[in-house]
Amino acid sequence: MSKPAPTFYIFHGDDDLRIDEEVEKMRARMGSGAEADLNTAEYDGQTVDAAEIIGAASAYPFLFDKRLIIVKGMLAWITRKGAGETGKRNVERLAADLPKLPEWARVVFCERAKVPDTHKVIKAARESESGYEKLFEVPRDATAWIIKRAADQYGAEIEMPAAAALASVIAGDLRRADNELLKLASYVGGARPIRESDVALLTPYVSEANVFQMADAIAEGRGGAALEAYGKLIDQGEEPLMIYGMIVRQFRLLLLAKEHLAAGGYTSTLAEALNTRSGYGLDKIARQSRAFELDQLERIYRILQDYDRQMKTGAITPELALPLLIGSLTR
Repeated sequence: MSKPAPTFYIFHGDDDLRIDEEVEKMRARMGSGAEADLNTAEYDGQTVDAAEIIGAASAYPFLFDKRLIIVKGMLAWITRKGAGETGKRNVERLAADLPKLPEWARVVFCERAKVPDTHKVIKAARESESGYEKLFEVPRDATAWIIKRAADQYGAEIEMPAAAALASVIAGDLRRADNELLKLASYVGGARPIRESDVALLTPYVSEANVFQMADAIAEGRGGAALEAYGKLIDQGEEPLMIYGMIVRQFRLLLLAKEHLAAGGYTSTLAEALNTRSGYGLDKIARQSRAFELDQLERIYRILQDYDRQMKTGAITPELALPLLIGSLTR
């Protein structure tokens, strides 16, 4: 006798691309007719309560054999700081009632971060035969993921240097990597493998090169050159906030690299220190980190944090902040 299908699912983790793909597979299994639409509902986890979810899932399907209920972001929301007694009641209701759902129910909780093992709903999913929990984490080896994704999803071959170049600029954002792969696969049309030159032509890979140029100029106190690199990024259509994020990422890597090397670490072990398996660009990071003193990088990071606070509070606009930031870093 086969095991009954789960009636409630928890998909959680930072790999939102694969979470969305799993949910779409469940939607597809519902079919595409009017009956499927009538028996599928999606809820914002910040505005719905446990009683509504349980009620929607328990309602008998209309001219169909299943009901699919998709809930986004609820488990983190009801256990957040400040959720109070309302949050606790929602947690208790879900933990108690989800394992008792009728066989036609399919409730899917989608969480964009790992839900702690101590969460009562996670425990309920793991302890109940009707529950299913899966963690989706962004793989550390993005280069290998990109090569496999290109082949599996788009029937395309991508050369290792091209995959490494793309991995270096997506910063763990697999959705962005997938979007870029779609463009690249369409561009080569299966006539040849995707090359590094294609990545440079069609993706923000060039933007990354300009960020390296900007960091070089900042390290050497060349404010004019740093502003010129900033101007190139703007001309490429990059938003100031995106450029700011690139700068923060660059100097975070430089600070980590400097600390590693200053403590006697080797360039050959830098990938492990930066928590990446891709060696692409690490020689540039090591070279640039040597152009700074450790206290200089720490000062820069404090400046970046201050500008971040000012932009988030509306004290200064990103368009004004970025040139001022570059000026302060090259003073």
